Amino acid sequence: VQLVESGGTLVEPGGSLTLTCATSGFDFSWAFMAWARRPPGKGGEGLEWVAGINAAGVTDVYADSVQGRATISKDFAKNELRLQLNNLRPEDTGMYYCTKDSFFATYTTDYYPEYRGQGTQVTVVS
Repeated sequence: VQLVESGGTLVEPGGSLTLTCATSGFDFSWAFMAWARRPPGKGGEGLEWVAGINAAGVTDVYADSVQGRATISKDFAKNELRLQLNNLRPEDTGMYYCTKDSFFATYTTDYYPEYRGQGTQVTVVS
């Protein structure tokens, strides 16, 4: 399983960006995928779950913190996972990870994915 994130950048509050995850080594069309993040100062191995999408790409769910501002999607032609974030806030700052799990779920406490990429940094600052 390989997950390679890109698209992280420095952006001003209110701005938008799209994160992309290039995937390989598994059947993307059968995979439950998600995005998670590690805010600055968060210790331990657990991540903050942000958004998830089912294998078919037709059901998406979001953390309350990004509900209404985020869209997760699967591009089956390119085997890519994406996350569009709008109206960015300073509290959205963090390292963002693309993840793969064996089941579809939401998480309100620390999230420990089966697989994750190396991450891409998003910084929201004036």
